[in-house]
Amino acid sequence: MLDVLHSLLFSTLDAAPALIFAALGAVLSERAGVIAVGMEGMMRVGAFCAAVAALTMPTPLAVVMGMLAGAALAGVHGFLSIRWRSDQVVSGIALNLVALAGGTFLLESLYGPNGTPPIQQLTRWNIPGLGSVPVLGALSGHSAPTYLALLLPFAFQGLLTRTPLGLRLRAVGDKPQAVATLGLSVPGLRWGAVLGSGLLAGLGGAVLSTAVLDRFEQHTPAGLGFMALAAMVFGRWTPVGAFLAATFFAFGNALRIGLVSSAPGLVELIPQGVLLALPYLLTLVVLTLQGQRSSAPAALGTPYEQESR
Repeated sequence: MLDVLHSLLFSTLDAAPALIFAALGAVLSERAGVIAVGMEGMMRVGAFCAAVAALTMPTPLAVVMGMLAGAALAGVHGFLSIRWRSDQVVSGIALNLVALAGGTFLLESLYGPNGTPPIQQLTRWNIPGLGSVPVLGALSGHSAPTYLALLLPFAFQGLLTRTPLGLRLRAVGDKPQAVATLGLSVPGLRWGAVLGSGLLAGLGGAVLSTAVLDRFEQHTPAGLGFMALAAMVFGRWTPVGAFLAATFFAFGNALRIGLVSSAPGLVELIPQGVLLALPYLLTLVVLTLQGQRSSAPAALGTPYEQESR
């Protein structure tokens, strides 16, 4: 029993960071009033660029390149949504489609349909004395992004709720006109939030290809960007809430893997497709239970027009 719990916890901690980073990015963007539908595309671009960069440079530096790639795609979203006041949902969907098609084209053109060549994964850290402890030993043996993902949500929560910058970010998503009357730049604050969300989404994608896997694959990130949005909603647009929801969804994925490996006979009773869909089914159930309850920012998705002040 302890071995099963150890395995589930270890798999959850391996799968959760990418989802947590993307969910935090979505919280940052939407708290500032810009809808973050494009997280899937930003994660895909970040994963691809990190995997390609890791072929020619140290993996930690490749992760940074993946973050910058995610921020670049977020910049396109910001230009369309903030500068030109386009429909934010349409802009995000367009980015997802461009990232899907562009990533597939570049992958097959450069490396073939099976993925990039294997890369050097991020170094895994073994915590002295913890590896032999039952269940808690699963906290050891992970790469740096895992431990960052466990700490960042709480730091982000403090930033949003206890600092002037956090107050401004939340205000610009609720009452941008009030922020403008204080002499603050509403577009500037939203630009910062959108680019920050791109960095986090790019980091999530980079973690997939450099820590969870050792390459970029055709299906990456396999819907994790949309699950990150669901985690944000279930977490009621708060960093810690999104973190808990993302961890729950990662546990669903770990449970699927555990069921397949520890109970192979289950595959004969339950179709493989149902097991593969388990994390996504959990997402749908959670959103259904959420119902009509919402803590979305009041000005979410509403373009800011300076003349309306």
